[in-house]
Amino acid sequence: MSPDLDRARLRNLDWTWEHGLVRGEAGLREYASWDLAQAAARTYPNAVGDDLEMLINWFGFAFLFDDQFDASGDRPSQVSAVAREMIAIPFRPVGTAPDIVCPVTLAWVEIWPQMCAGMSETWQNRFASNWARFMAAAVCEIHLAAHGEVMDLAGYTALRQHTVGLQHSLDAVERIGGFEVPPQAQAHPVMRRLRHATTDCIAYMNDVHSLDREESRGDRHNLVTVLKRHLGCSRSAALDEAIRMTYGLLDEVVELHARIPDMCDELQLTDEERKSVELGVVGTGDWIRGNYEWGLDSGRYTVADTTQMTGPAPYLENFEALPQAG
Repeated sequence: MSPDLDRARLRNLDWTWEHGLVRGEAGLREYASWDLAQAAARTYPNAVGDDLEMLINWFGFAFLFDDQFDASGDRPSQVSAVAREMIAIPFRPVGTAPDIVCPVTLAWVEIWPQMCAGMSETWQNRFASNWARFMAAAVCEIHLAAHGEVMDLAGYTALRQHTVGLQHSLDAVERIGGFEVPPQAQAHPVMRRLRHATTDCIAYMNDVHSLDREESRGDRHNLVTVLKRHLGCSRSAALDEAIRMTYGLLDEVVELHARIPDMCDELQLTDEERKSVELGVVGTGDWIRGNYEWGLDSGRYTVADTTQMTGPAPYLENFEALPQAG
């Protein structure tokens, strides 16, 4: 875990409050209970100083925004418009003012130049594309909820691959480490499957951790809930199956890690390229273990009085008065 955690945690609370991303002391306490600083410090253990603060700030507005998809079934068009703006920001020249001006878009305009600093255009495009898929999938989820639609298992697992937001988070491993995995390695079936299995493993782990909370909110976007309906079984049996699936993915991740040296030989990578691949692979392990440890006691996964967040998020206030995205 990053040695700069405690300092960065306090600075993030100030940053979140100053940027208007939470409202009132109760909202700030709820946000603080999530301890996203610990999540960033565990999943990116080599991040220190400004880099760690940047990651925590990024986690903060992204998690707060993502939570609105769970609670915004009465205003999907508004959230969708903001999501489209969030998708567009990385594809514009750095520093371009957002078309929709609100706390979350201003936060992303501030963070994006820090996130892409020193990285190639190829990496920036990969990150931006994965970020766009995350946002688009989240919009799909809110529209499904607004229409009361329940997904089947195949549809759920395909959508969950993107709503968990891991692909761009794995890209950020390279930014923090100051390296880039070569395109030919990123495109190799072994690396592609490793990233896919890592993403599913963390998504299902999160679904198990958050089950009680999501059930209390009536949120059906959870693997256990989907399995219960798909298998026609009890909650307990569905939970057991979700855990079995998660362990199966973890076993696959370990097996794929062992295949990386042969992949590097096949691609005839240089020593420097091979080192970059190895660092990227280590990042998948850091994410799985770090996410697990954080999820055990994060307030984000406990059943709480969500009304303490005092209604709509600040970035949706007076939405009709804001300029619309083209």
